[in-house]
Amino acid sequence: MMWSLISGYANYIKIGLYVVAACGIFYCGFHIGNQRYLDYKSEVEVAQKAQEQKIESIRAQQELINKGIQDEYDAKLALLRQYYANGVRQPNGTKQMSTFTDTAKLFDASTAYAELAGNCAQTTLQLVELQKWINEQIGIK
Repeated sequence: MMWSLISGYANYIKIGLYVVAACGIFYCGFHIGNQRYLDYKSEVEVAQKAQEQKIESIRAQQELINKGIQDEYDAKLALLRQYYANGVRQPNGTKQMSTFTDTAKLFDASTAYAELAGNCAQTTLQLVELQKWINEQIGIK
């Protein structure tokens, strides 16, 4: 009698076992995929922290380079301004040009040339320091 009862429900038992097997397979697949995701997530977090440290190091180097170049530029600029404010030294000790007319009194060529030379020297200093800054920024890794 027991076997007849079991054989009557055999199809239900088989379906139940198939459902349990399918659920087990689904759970194993989900568990493996979830574990891979968690491993990937932890690797990304480690990479993110390493990248943040690298970026912070680069920022610190850039600030150090910027400060050094700015200080050097300011010092050189002050020297240039002082040099050209005192007037450009004439080669071979020649004296300033004499002024003969009223027009010459209004426009002193040597003063204008000294100012022009000073401005050119400042612009050249800016370009040289900019090139130096760019070269040092490129070297940061």
